[in-house]
Amino acid sequence: MTVINQKKWYGLGVCTAAFAANFAAWTLFAILGLQIRADLGLSDTAFGLLLAAPIFTGAIARLVSGVLAEHFGGRIIFFSQSLIVALSLFTLPFAKTFGQFLAFGLVLGIAGGTFATGISFVSSWFERSLQGTAMGIFGAGNAGAAITNLVAPVIIINYGWQTVPYVYGTVLLAIAILFWFFSWPPPDKGHQRRSRQSWAEEMRPLRDLRVWRFGLYYYFVFGGFLALTLWLPQYYVGEYGLDLKTASFVTLLFTLPAAIIRALGGWFADNFGARRINWSVFWVCLVCLFFLSYPPTTMTIHGIGRDLFLDIRINLWVFVLLTFVMGLAMGFGKASIYRIIYDYYPDNVGVVGGAVAAIGALGGCSLPILFGVAADLTGIRSSCFMLLYGVLAACMVLMFYAIKLDEFRHRLNQAKADDFLTL
Repeated sequence: MTVINQKKWYGLGVCTAAFAANFAAWTLFAILGLQIRADLGLSDTAFGLLLAAPIFTGAIARLVSGVLAEHFGGRIIFFSQSLIVALSLFTLPFAKTFGQFLAFGLVLGIAGGTFATGISFVSSWFERSLQGTAMGIFGAGNAGAAITNLVAPVIIINYGWQTVPYVYGTVLLAIAILFWFFSWPPPDKGHQRRSRQSWAEEMRPLRDLRVWRFGLYYYFVFGGFLALTLWLPQYYVGEYGLDLKTASFVTLLFTLPAAIIRALGGWFADNFGARRINWSVFWVCLVCLFFLSYPPTTMTIHGIGRDLFLDIRINLWVFVLLTFVMGLAMGFGKASIYRIIYDYYPDNVGVVGGAVAAIGALGGCSLPILFGVAADLTGIRSSCFMLLYGVLAACMVLMFYAIKLDEFRHRLNQAKADDFLTL
């Protein structure tokens, strides 16, 4: 193995570990929020706002970070973001009011921006044939959410919630330093050329409607994943009466497979076509959401001689199985979308990837709020899955007609070429 090959795989490994640590911090309110909600007596809507605060800043940070990474290099921006988040974690235990927790959440959201800078850094190291695989491996850092589900409840139970930020801050600081010493600037001359482009030239690809269509797909596969990562622990507590530790562990069965499978999803996208994988992902999720959306229902059927009573509900383990399958599908979807981005915009992965990542993070920001509003208005907990079903239906309709339009343009161009040859 050459020195360049060693450097790129070492860099990918340490960058993925650092991204996992950042993602764990970014989703910290999924667990701490339950204790904060109990202490402050928050409604579902207020709880949704609390969960959304770091995700909102993360969405903005992803777009800004992608642009900065194109100009200054993903390595230095990634390290700086990790350092800021690590140091800010030590201030969280001093928050007392709802407003203070929201303010901290907004600062914590910087951790979400590390995805765009990491994608830019990783992409610049790998050749075209390995782009999906490399970005899939890096994206597996989403497993940081599973780390929070597994570790945070144990720390809370044994030492109190105030200890969690100190532990997370210390670990993130150590990993950020390791990243700096075990990664190198990429040998990408194209990056040096792009760094001299004007801001207007950097942002030009964002004029394409295709970018925003990719963003809508990512709004569902990543935004939906992130929203459910934040929402499921309290869903299990309210719907199935589980304690915090058990609810967090069961949520792990959704978050961990969804994160780890992303690496395999990148390989599938490289070898079987990203669009085909993405379309299959949507169908799997549609079937799962159809059953998850159905609320517990009691029916009375008036028969000829007597009444029949039916109690229809999804038991805990069927619910876990459905979320497990949907999590796997979302992992494949997240990887395939970024392979598509590289196919169309190989020289603008930082900017376009950052924009798409920002839209996806906005899903993780807006959906928990909408989940809370829907639950408060309808009184139905499964209304969150009804909302996701609607978002997915819109994505599938848009993708169907986009495919048909591409096919029509291809046939039209082929017909023009045939006419030209006959002249």
